[in-house]
Amino acid sequence: MTYDLTPRDLLDRLVGFDTVSRNSNLPLIDFVEDYLAAHGIPSIRVPAPNDPGKAGLIATVGPDVADGVVLSAHVDVVPVEGQAWDTDPFTVVEQDGKLFGRGTTDMKGFVAQALFAMVQAKGRDLKRPLQLALSRDEEIGLLGAPDVAAALLAHYPKAKAVVVGEPTELQVVTGHKSCDAIDVHVRGAEVHSSRLFEGVSAIYVASQLVEWCRQQTLANQTASPSAIAALYDPPFTTLHVGMINGGTAHNITAKDCRFSIDVRCVGDERLDDWVAKLTAYAKTIEADMQAIAPDTFIQIDVIPGPGLAPEDDNPAETLTRRLTGDNAVRTVAYGTDGGHFQLAGFSTVICGAGSIAQAHIPNEYVTVQDFEANGTMLAKLVDTLTV
Repeated sequence: MTYDLTPRDLLDRLVGFDTVSRNSNLPLIDFVEDYLAAHGIPSIRVPAPNDPGKAGLIATVGPDVADGVVLSAHVDVVPVEGQAWDTDPFTVVEQDGKLFGRGTTDMKGFVAQALFAMVQAKGRDLKRPLQLALSRDEEIGLLGAPDVAAALLAHYPKAKAVVVGEPTELQVVTGHKSCDAIDVHVRGAEVHSSRLFEGVSAIYVASQLVEWCRQQTLANQTASPSAIAALYDPPFTTLHVGMINGGTAHNITAKDCRFSIDVRCVGDERLDDWVAKLTAYAKTIEADMQAIAPDTFIQIDVIPGPGLAPEDDNPAETLTRRLTGDNAVRTVAYGTDGGHFQLAGFSTVICGAGSIAQAHIPNEYVTVQDFEANGTMLAKLVDTLTV
């Protein structure tokens, strides 16, 4: 393996690993470990607690002191099945000033530049450390970020700032909505559809809950936003049902129905409050269900994806504004690992190359100009750590 790799070389290697979230990411983690080790940079693997095929990774360059800077990114990507790609999604193709490939924007482009920055920093006289934090399973619920954040605190002196390199067109983002998931399982009671009033249709019950979500979102949309909510686009909390599955045949009342609710809370609202509202409504329906069939139920499971709240006197924001020259106030509706880093006590900001409009779609790309500008920003960051 050649270890004197340019950022573009690194991007080619990283995109070549099929790290769709359902797959193991260990081949990519192996590559990163070997690449850093070849440059004298030790790293620590952060295994997934319940999946031997997954891991995160942390590494550090520079003195073993506090107040360093963490470069954060996830290494999993979303699936490509069913998408009309014009090129091989796992091979970087350059055309018309664009680098096409799954993850070029979200977010292996940032990983490539971060790895290059770590190697460049190794040869500098750093006064504060540069740290790397690669997470797993971000695309299926931000699952790896808590483990990686905890590992940073366990193994290294606490950093002063975390820069999460999600695509923001290299603009500074200081807040984002939550991206919480609520999984709902409705257990009904099967009877022949001609006698449906003697059973409980899990699909009928689920449809009531789905309609409740729609009505709540409409009410939020028409209400006057608070000062904090007004910072977001859209300026209200949304509850969206994107998947539903249930039933066995058209002439049998459905025994089971499952669906997921995507909850995107604005900064002054909390998931717990929405779960409490949903649970209270579900209990009223469940009482009617169990009056017909006592074994029926509504089960609600929550996967939190915390939002990133704008902070006063945020060192990460101050640093990144100095690096980019961007002084506008911005929040975004999509979620990132940043909320977990903030919960762990890190000052956190979102800033990376590419546009979120390119994430998750066929023919995903990052422009060469943005990709190189991201490298310039990180080179400036390394400079700040030498003084």
